[in-house]
Amino acid sequence: MQDAAPTKDMTEPRHPARYWSKQPDGRLRCELCPRFCSLRDGQRGMCFVRRREGDQIVLDTYGRSSGFCIDPIEKKPLNHFLPGTSVLSFGTAGCNLACKFCQNYDISTARSVDRLADRASPEALARAAKAHGCASVAYTYNDPVIFLEYAVDTAAAARAVGVRSVAVTAGYIEPAPRVEFFAAMDAANIDLKGFSPAFYRKLTGAHIEPVLETIAYVAQETDCWLELTTLLIPGENDSPGEIEALSAWVRDTCGPDTPLHFSAFAPQHRMPDHAPTPLKTVLEAHRIAKEAGLHHVYAGNVHHEAAQSSYCTGCGQKVIGRDGYRLTAWHLDDTGHCTGCGTTFAGVIEGPPGTWGRKRQPIRIDA
Repeated sequence: MQDAAPTKDMTEPRHPARYWSKQPDGRLRCELCPRFCSLRDGQRGMCFVRRREGDQIVLDTYGRSSGFCIDPIEKKPLNHFLPGTSVLSFGTAGCNLACKFCQNYDISTARSVDRLADRASPEALARAAKAHGCASVAYTYNDPVIFLEYAVDTAAAARAVGVRSVAVTAGYIEPAPRVEFFAAMDAANIDLKGFSPAFYRKLTGAHIEPVLETIAYVAQETDCWLELTTLLIPGENDSPGEIEALSAWVRDTCGPDTPLHFSAFAPQHRMPDHAPTPLKTVLEAHRIAKEAGLHHVYAGNVHHEAAQSSYCTGCGQKVIGRDGYRLTAWHLDDTGHCTGCGTTFAGVIEGPPGTWGRKRQPIRIDA
C-alpha cells in the first residue's frame, strides 16, 4: 500500500469504489483483485488509484485519462473482432501488477493522478466514439480492471449508442467483479504473460492462478469474444516446453479457435539490458502452437505477413491478409463465411471489413 501523497487537486470529489469490506481492526479491504490491499484512512492500494477516504474506498481516476486516441482494432491486438475497424482507445494511470517488462510503464507506474489532464464522462466518450465512426471503445494502456467503475459505466453508455467495448487486460481480478466487468465487454484480449508460477512471481509480482481462472471464465461462461497474448521474453518464458504447455492449455480450456498472439519483447522499463526477441523465436512459438492444435496463431511486434494473416480452417485459404495493422486481403462474406468453401470463420464479423488501416489519431474530447 501507498500513503497518500499530497496533490493539488486532493479536494476534488472522488468516485465511490465497489468491492471492499470493513475489517475487524477498522481497516478497509479492497476486494477487487487478489492483492486484497488493507487500507487505513488516506492509504492507497498497490494500484495507486484506489484510496481510502474516511469510511469508503474511492477511485481517483474516474472520468480522467492519460489521453484518447483512435487506433486500428488490430493494434489491441484483436484479429477476429470487427476487422479493419477503428477503436477509440484510452487508459488512466496505475496498475495492479508490477511487470518488469511493462510496455506502457510511463502510464502504469504513474504515481500522480495530476498527469491525467484529459477528462471525459462515460457519456462524452460514447458520443465521441460514435461521432468519429469508431466501432468500439478500448479500455487499454493500463489495466482497466483497476478503473472498473469508469470502464463499466462507459461500456453501458457506449452500448446505448451502438458502440462496442473492448478490454485489454492482464485478467488479475477477483470472481465477483470479474462477472460485472466482462458482462460489460464485447471483446477482450487477455495477457497470458507466461505459463509458470515462477515467471509470474519473478517478473510480474503476481500469481498465475487468478489469471488462468479469468481466462477460463471468459472463454466458458461469457459471450465476450476472447483473444490471448503472450509477450515472449528470451530465456524467461520462450522455451519450447513452456510454449507447448501453454498452447495445449489454451486449446483444452478455451477451444482451438481461440486466437493466440505471440509478441516480440523490446528491452525497456526494468529490463533495458535484456536481449530483444528474435523473429525466429516468435515463428517457432507460432509453429509449436499450431502443431498443438490451435487454429489461429499470430506473430506480433515483428514483420511477417504470413504469420499475421488468418486462414480458413476448412480449406486453408487466406481469408484475411495482414501487413502489420493493414488488411491486404479479404475472402469472407458479410456473415463471416469463407468464400472458398463456406466454413464459418471464428470471431465477430459483421459485413465487409473496415478501412481504417494503420492510422493513429489522437483526439480531444469535450467532457
